[in-house]
Amino acid sequence: MRRIHVMAACLAAMLMLPGYQPVGYMPPELKAAMMQPATSDAMNRAAERYVKLVLALGQHDADYVDAYYGPPEWRKEAEAATRPLGEIDRDAAALVTLLSTMSPPSGADELPRLRHTYLMRQLEAFRARVAMLSGTRLRFDEESKALYDAVAPTHTAADFERVLTALDARLPGPGALIDRYDAFRNRYVIPRDRLDPTFKAAIDGCRRRTLQHVALPPEERFTVEYVTGKSWSGYNWYQGDYRSLIQVNTDLPIHVDRAVDLACHEGYPGHHAYNVLLERHLVRDRGWVEFSVYPLFSPQSLIAEGTANFGIEVAFPRAERLDFERRVVFPAAGLDPDEAARYYEVLDLVQQLSYAGNEAARRYLDGEIDARGAADWLVQYGLYSRPRAEQRVRFIQQYRSYVINYNLGKDMVAAHVEARGGTPDNPATRWEEFARLISSPRLPSGLTRPPQ
Repeated sequence: MRRIHVMAACLAAMLMLPGYQPVGYMPPELKAAMMQPATSDAMNRAAERYVKLVLALGQHDADYVDAYYGPPEWRKEAEAATRPLGEIDRDAAALVTLLSTMSPPSGADELPRLRHTYLMRQLEAFRARVAMLSGTRLRFDEESKALYDAVAPTHTAADFERVLTALDARLPGPGALIDRYDAFRNRYVIPRDRLDPTFKAAIDGCRRRTLQHVALPPEERFTVEYVTGKSWSGYNWYQGDYRSLIQVNTDLPIHVDRAVDLACHEGYPGHHAYNVLLERHLVRDRGWVEFSVYPLFSPQSLIAEGTANFGIEVAFPRAERLDFERRVVFPAAGLDPDEAARYYEVLDLVQQLSYAGNEAARRYLDGEIDARGAADWLVQYGLYSRPRAEQRVRFIQQYRSYVINYNLGKDMVAAHVEARGGTPDNPATRWEEFARLISSPRLPSGLTRPPQ
């Protein structure tokens, strides 16, 4: 029933778009294309139309096009035209109809089949985003299903209370638990003058470990900038030619665990490695131009964020990470290495509160609480400091149900890799399956479902 409701809501919005034509409508050039066999050339032409549609929608949504390194003239065309939403949606619907006639035969190789399914589902999410920009309001779970091909499990306050009780015992003393946790964690802030050397040390460790298992082009590289005034803590801006710009937000104190987390998530084997491999294997080797554009509000993001978060554990299994923290990261940050084990024991418990952030977003976007109530929930059940909770609410306001891509995405990727033999006690297969996933056009609905 929920799926029917989502599609009905999107359809209703589309019918109200100016210039909207039903799915049966097709521009003459697309109608002509349908008369041709479903060849690789035909798919490539369809992919080009998809890229141009994504760029056109980016003129209405500043956050939509996360990366683009295709022909510059396509971007210029989109910027010059600023096509109406109704016209954009009409052409997207026609492209879906065209692609539905181009399904690869059942005996085709896996990658062409994945490519076709990927384009179809990305276009469904594209049309849902058009509908949202046109005024459709979806509930949190409806939106995440429409955009990211997944729905996060629901948790109650009682689910988090059990973890909070364990943390209360682990951090004894007077005052509220959040105050005790803040006081504890603030002992592990990286001093401002040590941020850059600490991040460089973490990046070097992540890169060396990744290159032992994943073949990256020798010319790949990225630069790091420190910025302020953002709703996120870190961001990878992929620029093509195997290059990224990684920005680290210094609005709030940065704790020592974030060095490896951000270096892996934004760099190796996370976003930078992911985009490099897609460019190498799909764009350059196969000529699949659709991967030269990354629409942020799409199923691709769950794969991107999920692999970036799971990649931290792939690169640094717990015992190896603790050793690296003691030998490299804590000394670089000027912190006592003997404190590393205790610090991560507490963080392991706090990590179990991860889905509290999803609940804050779900309740806020569903209209059950206001922004202050969402921040209060994050403080109480997620152990966010008040400034960090307020920053997270700003993120939710900007990116909405995108929050599921981090924790649910990680859990889905982990389940998928481990179901294929990539368990913690089989690191070679773990890396092999991880690398295969970040080199292919797989969708969230194509992953093995994690246990609930």
